[in-house]
Amino acid sequence: MSLEVAAHDKGVSQAFGGEPASYTRFSIARQTDGDNSHVEMKLAADEDEGGEIGRPEHLHASMPPPRRNGKNLCFIIMAAVLLLLIGFLIGYLSYRGRMQRVNRCLEGSGNCEMTPTASYFSDDGTEEEEVPGPRILNWPDLRNMLSARLSTTRLETNLRQREGKDSFEAGKAEDVNTANYIHDQFISFRLDDVWNDEHYVRLQDKGSSKNQVFIMEDSQEDLVESPDAYVAYSKSGTVTGKPIYVNYGRKEDFQKIRNMRIPMNDSIIIFRAGKITLAEKVANARKEGAVGALMFPSPSNDKKADSYVPFGHAHLGTGDPFTPGFPSFNHTQFPPVESSGLPYIPVQTISREAAARLFGKMDGAKCLEEWESRIMGCKVAVSSNSKMTVKLTVNNVMVDRKILNIFGVIKGFEEPDRYVVLGAQRDSWGPGAAKAGVGTAILLELAHVISDMVKNDDYRPRRSIIFASWSAGEYGAVGATEWLEGYSTTLHTKAFTYINLDTAVLGNLLLFEFLEIGLQTHEDFCEPIAVLIAGDNYEEVGNYSVLIFCSIPLDLDNAAFPFLAYSGIPVVSFGFYDEDDEYSSLGTTEDTLANLKERTSMLYPLMHTVAEVAGQVALRLTHDHELFLDLDGYTEELLSFQEKLWRFDSSVKALGLTLNWLYFARGDFQRAADALRRDIANSDRENRIVRRALNDRMMKVEYDFLSPYLSPKDIPFRHIFFGKGSHTLQSLLENLEQLGANRTSVDVKDLKEQLALATWTIKGAANALVGDIWNTDNEI
Repeated sequence: MSLEVAAHDKGVSQAFGGEPASYTRFSIARQTDGDNSHVEMKLAADEDEGGEIGRPEHLHASMPPPRRNGKNLCFIIMAAVLLLLIGFLIGYLSYRGRMQRVNRCLEGSGNCEMTPTASYFSDDGTEEEEVPGPRILNWPDLRNMLSARLSTTRLETNLRQREGKDSFEAGKAEDVNTANYIHDQFISFRLDDVWNDEHYVRLQDKGSSKNQVFIMEDSQEDLVESPDAYVAYSKSGTVTGKPIYVNYGRKEDFQKIRNMRIPMNDSIIIFRAGKITLAEKVANARKEGAVGALMFPSPSNDKKADSYVPFGHAHLGTGDPFTPGFPSFNHTQFPPVESSGLPYIPVQTISREAAARLFGKMDGAKCLEEWESRIMGCKVAVSSNSKMTVKLTVNNVMVDRKILNIFGVIKGFEEPDRYVVLGAQRDSWGPGAAKAGVGTAILLELAHVISDMVKNDDYRPRRSIIFASWSAGEYGAVGATEWLEGYSTTLHTKAFTYINLDTAVLGNLLLFEFLEIGLQTHEDFCEPIAVLIAGDNYEEVGNYSVLIFCSIPLDLDNAAFPFLAYSGIPVVSFGFYDEDDEYSSLGTTEDTLANLKERTSMLYPLMHTVAEVAGQVALRLTHDHELFLDLDGYTEELLSFQEKLWRFDSSVKALGLTLNWLYFARGDFQRAADALRRDIANSDRENRIVRRALNDRMMKVEYDFLSPYLSPKDIPFRHIFFGKGSHTLQSLLENLEQLGANRTSVDVKDLKEQLALATWTIKGAANALVGDIWNTDNEI
């Protein structure tokens, strides 16, 4: 379950305010040769050779054994038992005294300078020798230590690394130089381990000549725009068609065009940025029979940005689209396949000025009132007798490049094989101050500060912290996704949270992009997170007031998305934005440090606050004994989903099907969640083995909502809540709604498969929560 669900828990004070107890475990020391299976005792006579059963040869075989005094033997046994009892009592009282001292320290009743011991598990599952661990810090002290060390000056220095440079395109010189710089910085911080991940990926670059957009009238070509920017993974070629404007390019926008009876076959669709990703807009246009697509930025208060043209990508997915489901460690080793998410039509971005020129030539119906939104002269299409068309030429070329992901780790002293990952995109088509510079600067600062706490304060997290710098993020989280694909069989059992640092400062409003479900009000979730940042007065963050607001969506362009929807790893993504006035320079060649500072005068304090939030989340997750899970989040969402299905019972029964099995699976999940909650409440929190087992059960929840019946190569985003495809609960609901509207329009076989996929995925998640198969409720 994701951290955001934990924060929504009504018992959030336990998650972010309660202080955990410490514990110390003991184990038998191993032999130097690795054998710790037994302790051997020998008699002195055993050292001599010869004789029967170790007896000396000079003793006669018939010599009677020495006579033993029964009273003496009884006395010896009683004395031994008494000594053992005394030793046990002394050891117990000593252990209890140390535990009480630890608990008093963690409750804040005294200064704690404890140095506990920690046990480890070797690769074969055996428990290793206890070794001295770092001193235990209570949470308030740890939080204050982080805050005191974070430096606004260092953040500024890190961000200024991008000044005076035009591009950090993935796999090119500046991207590689920055990768080497980050690698050297990680080494200088003396992290426990630093390494590179190389991937050979297929990207798209602009061709030798620029892409072009023309207005065609009476065989005359009028060049509208020939921008430097391009859309990666667009189909190359030239197409011509009548222009049709479809607002944001959402499904409901296309439905309104259909209601207006405007044919969209062989057209060039125009839409504005926002609401959904460019790739989703293009996919919707292609379904309507469009031959090409154009996108312009949404209007903003920054008039000089009217000429800006953003870069983008049109792959409806993440990662290298030419090795779907496979890691691109060497793409020549994999079959020549292509992602089904490629657009297969030419796509280009244009400026607002170019869009205005196109609208000026269109003589059809005006835009719907709700579509205009500061777009002057907005038109939907051309009239039936108009000869005006749009010609689009795309000259993009495919290139093979090597990209580098850079990693550094601080290993946990107790569970080094469990880790939280903090990551940031490094590459950008332009200067990328906001797109990649801010996140990279924060990543370096957190690595520096937390490693400094380890070196100078004898601090050590219980679990590991990984710092990751990704390349090719502009092309759809390629670097991050290829890493996930390379270790897909193990990462979900190791990584318990991904914290995304990309585009963390775009304005002055603190916006949490947590992927929450079943959350009815933003306040329920935001307030505990704000308290985590700033204490009791949550409107005071850092040295200034800030409005805190939460948002639900997390889209394909967010690097956190594949962690959740592909790998089943909980995610956190947040930052400062201005929702009503987007940062127009983002994704363009104008995303410079100067423009970003003009956007917000508090750039560096805001970066400091983001670093503090991300650092506190990471430290808290690696500090406490247990992970936190709001089991009610998914339980309530599944119950809400079931309530939406009730009205379709009769329609489903008419097809000879039933929804009962799906309801049973939902009930199984709720009972399993209740059982896990009881296990957590009744467990011995000082017992490390028990706590680890409970944590592992929690970590399974998100992963087990990935449908196990689908191929990650064909359908990578298998999550039934947040994925993409017919296996999702949303798709099932839409199909049932269609069944109610028009029974003949629904394929019964497909509906039956959808019900089966949903039922057994939910049942599988319930089984994972239960833990042991003999405790499973077999009501299904």
